[in-house]
Amino acid sequence: MGIVEAAAAAELGKEVVKLDDPAKEAHAAERVKQLLKQRLTAPTAVQIALLNNRGLQVAYNELGISEAQMVEASLPPAPTLAVGRMVWSGAFEIERQIIQNVLGLITLPRRREIAEARYQQAQARAVEATLRTAAQASRTFYRAVASNDSVKFLGEAQASAKTVSELAKRLGETGAMTKLNQAREHVFYADISGQLAGARLQQRVNRERLIRALGLWGMETALRLPDKIASPPSAPRTLAWVEREAVARRVDLAIARMEIDVLAKELGLTRKTRFINALEVAGISSYEKETRTEDGVTEIEKTRKRGFDIDFQIPIYDFGEARVRLAEQTYMRAVNRLVEQAVNVRSEAREAYQSYRGAYDIARHYDREVLPLRKIISEEILLNYNAMIRDLFELLADARARILANVQAIEAKRDFWLASVELQTAIVGGRGGGEASQAPRPMAAGGGEAAGH
Repeated sequence: MGIVEAAAAAELGKEVVKLDDPAKEAHAAERVKQLLKQRLTAPTAVQIALLNNRGLQVAYNELGISEAQMVEASLPPAPTLAVGRMVWSGAFEIERQIIQNVLGLITLPRRREIAEARYQQAQARAVEATLRTAAQASRTFYRAVASNDSVKFLGEAQASAKTVSELAKRLGETGAMTKLNQAREHVFYADISGQLAGARLQQRVNRERLIRALGLWGMETALRLPDKIASPPSAPRTLAWVEREAVARRVDLAIARMEIDVLAKELGLTRKTRFINALEVAGISSYEKETRTEDGVTEIEKTRKRGFDIDFQIPIYDFGEARVRLAEQTYMRAVNRLVEQAVNVRSEAREAYQSYRGAYDIARHYDREVLPLRKIISEEILLNYNAMIRDLFELLADARARILANVQAIEAKRDFWLASVELQTAIVGGRGGGEASQAPRPMAAGGGEAAGH
């Protein structure tokens, strides 16, 4: 776990632990309990997932299995002891054999190198599983918090729409409002109610996904989330060499490189052993005892024999050509996959950075332009309404537009934080099992003036 712990500390700044004894389990459970007492943040969500997610522990168990397989493959092949006894009239024979796989002894250094390379691959896969678990915890956290924020603002929008709808109904009864204008107010209230119901459903779904990502159950599921999603930082990340960073640091690309090294070693071993598939040497020792009775005299004859036996297999039909061809094509398949993966990694890194910068610009635009302007418009309309220059309908319509603009701003912030997670995974790894990065959504018209009033 040393490499996994170092990678988690360097890339995530978090602690990981393999739960393989009661003391570690107790430590992790206590740490999770203390973190859940606080209001959850993105870093604490990642830390809880790394300590509590049992799917990640499965990856660590697989690392332990790979370690045991490496140790087993590094040992010389065990000799085989065979004992046989033959009995016939008045005699018996005991034969003992010690059989050793000589080819296994000769190829032991190369097989040990292959086993060690496979183990290094397993370590890299455990690192990738750690990064993937952290990324999934971050994604589900930002979606859950954004859902809470959206439900809050849509609730305010529904309250405003309900007020307008009831007022429109009363004005329609007095004849002061046409049926067309009444229908507009009623349908807006119906639309907002439908959106709020969908947002509440998504809120519950996102909360459950977060609970699963963190590996929580029972009383632990009563976690507390922030009421508002955080704003983007004052300045975005600048990555002039994002492609180079991704090619140098992506864990899955490193695993593919290791695979080529392993297959190259296996190809060399196959070529060296193409003419002999098996070679075994057996030391033989036999003991024979025969009893003879002639003219009332009993004679016992004992015979001891020693020797050896050599067994080897020669592929006379193709002289190992099929095995070599198979190894060569397997190696070239890995090479082509690595080249394809390197091309894709560069493209993914560029795409992730473009999505990140685009989402940052949109989220900051809402914070610096749309929401401040919407606030100024609301304040001015309120002053005009108090001075009887504006009517009630325009005041309520502006309140509705302002709330919708805030909902869109929440979605823009959510998209930014999700894009930041995808950018991190595009550079260091952990994209497998997650969702592909999405381009920032264009700004909707809901942030502008409401039409029809």
